[in-house]
Amino acid sequence: MNRRVLLIGGTGVFGERLAQHLCPVSGIDLIVTSRNELKAKQLAARLVQAYPFAFVSAIQLDHRHNLKSRLDEVKPFIVVDCSGPFQSVDYSVARTVLQAGAHIIDLADARDYLKDYADALDETAKRHAAVGLAGASSTPALSASAARALCRDWQRIDGIDICITPGGKSEVGRAVISAIMSYAGREIPVWREGRLAQAHGWLGSRTVTMPVLGKRRVAPVETIDAELLGPRHKVTSHVRFAAGLESRLEQWGMQLIARLARWGLLRRPARLIPLLLGARNLTRLITSNRGGMNVTVTGLDVQGKLAKAVYSLVAKQGHGPNVPVLPAAAAVKALLRGRAEPGARLAERVLSLADIEAEMAPYSIEADTEHVSTGKGIFEENLGCETYGMMPVALRSLHGHTGVPVWSGRSEVTAANWFLPRLVAKLFGFPASGSEIPVTVTVNRGVSEDGNNSETWIRNFSGQRFSSVLRHHEDGTFWETFGPISFRLGLAADGESLVMPVTGWKLGMLPLPRSLAPRSRTREYEDEQGRFCFDVELTLPVLGLFAHYKGWLIPGSSSSAEVT
Repeated sequence: MNRRVLLIGGTGVFGERLAQHLCPVSGIDLIVTSRNELKAKQLAARLVQAYPFAFVSAIQLDHRHNLKSRLDEVKPFIVVDCSGPFQSVDYSVARTVLQAGAHIIDLADARDYLKDYADALDETAKRHAAVGLAGASSTPALSASAARALCRDWQRIDGIDICITPGGKSEVGRAVISAIMSYAGREIPVWREGRLAQAHGWLGSRTVTMPVLGKRRVAPVETIDAELLGPRHKVTSHVRFAAGLESRLEQWGMQLIARLARWGLLRRPARLIPLLLGARNLTRLITSNRGGMNVTVTGLDVQGKLAKAVYSLVAKQGHGPNVPVLPAAAAVKALLRGRAEPGARLAERVLSLADIEAEMAPYSIEADTEHVSTGKGIFEENLGCETYGMMPVALRSLHGHTGVPVWSGRSEVTAANWFLPRLVAKLFGFPASGSEIPVTVTVNRGVSEDGNNSETWIRNFSGQRFSSVLRHHEDGTFWETFGPISFRLGLAADGESLVMPVTGWKLGMLPLPRSLAPRSRTREYEDEQGRFCFDVELTLPVLGLFAHYKGWLIPGSSSSAEVT
């Protein structure tokens, strides 16, 4: 006897795709619904024509009204809620379904909806011997299962980076745009410096390189991944979830909207939804039908080596919008097989990465996993094993490739005392003057296949952050990059300290006169208490001092450091 699977929002962007995907599944009677009965019947007719052996029917259903009576009539085994957006809804639909004795699967990826889902519904689900699964979508079901598969049995997890970049031709519904607008420019949770912190939605963008897709711009988006994966994997540094749009016009437009919303100049971003939907109809003409997703984990692998593992998914031929429904389809099959015990939980607790990948077969979707590791850090590569081994323990602990990435302590800062050097310091992001300033330094180590590993240093002086990227090149040179400007550093170490004078600089690839380069008096050493100490003084020819900061650090994040 077939079991009934009812799709709420079955005629929407994701509902229709899920309906098509479930048609070949044996043992189910598929019921598609819509508030508009004609639309539901038209979809059912198309599905029957495409899948003659499928059992598909249609009914009118508005989940906001008389849901209980409709469920009593239909008596579904599984209800899948594809309606969205879930950013501002409660658990009334899920509770009603569970009370009717049916299982429910939500495609919801909204952080506020997911974080209390189990607490709100678990008792109800168990009382009615039903299962509630939420987050059965790209996040957190796919993202969390990929991260779990990548770092299984690792000794330490330093960072988890998740990026999603859909193809520009992908169909986007009003619910998706509405969800984005709900947090654009507003505070969203992130995992930073080994703990929960706040960032702003769609602000602080960066460029990433995606397999097959190339370089794309991405920005932070609101998901539950930071709160979920950070504590679960005891991530020492960061968990970042970012999304990007293929069209640069759309990407920068979203960032402008977010900026205006943060400044309070755009109080109701949702009013722009019709404009954004119209703009996408234009940008689709000049963009591609290829999108992708990356999940990158860095840390110490099973063997204790600094490693990077990457799960990459590339969708071609416009099949990207099918990715969010694959976890829901896998969840339907899991419930049909009785794999989940009664109760409410996130779908990623039931599904494995293999479960979701099995649903990719009908589409032009390719997934791949890569793992690279290294036995040396960039400072050891530059200085050589013998010289590196002479340095004090605190320096080797911080610069070693297996060192913990987050260090914290106190600092003293002396800023420039007149306009021009102060302006230069501000452009680089250097902090203002002060003493006993809480400081946290995060060293995110990268592992590359070409051997040119890098470290991203993020310095947080009581909420004032600036960052740079350090690289040891194959020609033996050592560079530190701040935005478009790079400085060549001459590393020298002995049993007491490490010094890093500036020996050259360039703008992009253009070498600049050494006579105009900043002067650096940078020294690192260990104090009597065994703490890592730093003393960095930077001056400019003619202009004089533009930054001087010194202090001490110990491993770990300090709760006294300001988090913004």
